Amino acid sequence: MERQNNRMTAVVCHGPEDYRVEQVERPTPGREEMVIRISACGICASDCKCWSGAKMFWGDGGEGWVKPPVIPGHEFFGVVDELGPDAAAHFGVQPGDTVIAEQIVPCDKCRYCRGGDYWMCEVHNIFGFQRKVADGGMSEYMLLPRTSRVHTIPKSMKLEDAAIIEPLSCAIHVINRSDMQLDDVVVIAGAGPIGLMMVQVAHLRTPKKLVVIDMVKERRDLALAFGADVAIDPASEDAQAIVNGLTGGYGCDVYIEATGVPAGVTQGLNLVRKLGRFVEFSVFGKETSVDWSIIGDRKELDIRGAHLGPYCYPIAIDLLDRGLVTSDGIVTHDYAFEDWDEAIKVANSLDSIKVLMKSAAAAG
Repeated sequence: MERQNNRMTAVVCHGPEDYRVEQVERPTPGREEMVIRISACGICASDCKCWSGAKMFWGDGGEGWVKPPVIPGHEFFGVVDELGPDAAAHFGVQPGDTVIAEQIVPCDKCRYCRGGDYWMCEVHNIFGFQRKVADGGMSEYMLLPRTSRVHTIPKSMKLEDAAIIEPLSCAIHVINRSDMQLDDVVVIAGAGPIGLMMVQVAHLRTPKKLVVIDMVKERRDLALAFGADVAIDPASEDAQAIVNGLTGGYGCDVYIEATGVPAGVTQGLNLVRKLGRFVEFSVFGKETSVDWSIIGDRKELDIRGAHLGPYCYPIAIDLLDRGLVTSDGIVTHDYAFEDWDEAIKVANSLDSIKVLMKSAAAAG
């Protein structure tokens, strides 16, 4: 198909709090590459922390992990628009297919990629953070490199559900990492977008009790609607007393930290029982300090990290397709790329849960 023009609208990150809506060159696919026409791209909490200048993204005075100028966005999906040579066979797709690529662009050469642990790739390019090699989805069109992990989305899936496949995959990975059992009392701290998806996935595992902690009433109410047994406001209720009351004074079996604030970590180390499992998922804007002896000397805790959503995209797509998980109530706002300044303001506040950026090219 012959192009009408070689320019497109995109949000471009030039530095902390310096994101601009620009006309940029539309990508062209090479061998075993493809270009997708973006349908929607969510704003993640990590996008907000990157925008605000968090050290983990920008370093401490030297060169940081983010390589601007770069098009942000890793919670994207779209329609196959243009295939490079051999790309159809390589990815198993055809023009017009609705697809999503996982967040990471693996090198396929390091020990982790070669061992199947591609989500821990040593190079670790993530869509939306490194220019050229991994420009993201806040643009009308997007290049998917040869090593992208691509999955097909049913055309019957509504836009809002398709837009949460990436964060839902992360939520599934977290629940898998928790090794949740049927007789566990589970606490999920933080009922943001991914926290609410964790609640839905955890509810499918039917633990003995599912407890959610969040300061925002609307989010607690949504967590209860998604299957939580108890929702705690830490500002006005004694979370320790409530959890102890549910567990005979022992503490929860599993604590999942999804707040992204230091208080969520210290709270969890206190709430989890001896020999319990603490799963950390959040991206933090600043360092956390705790009495580290609680992990070994006092409780012998099992501390587990969870990163990205490896091998979970097909599961996320299936759960959404079967109606077992939903975006209803989670996706609260959507904006055009041109309205980026308002979108990031709303996304970085408690006035929203999940904010989507929608592409004008999606109708084309």
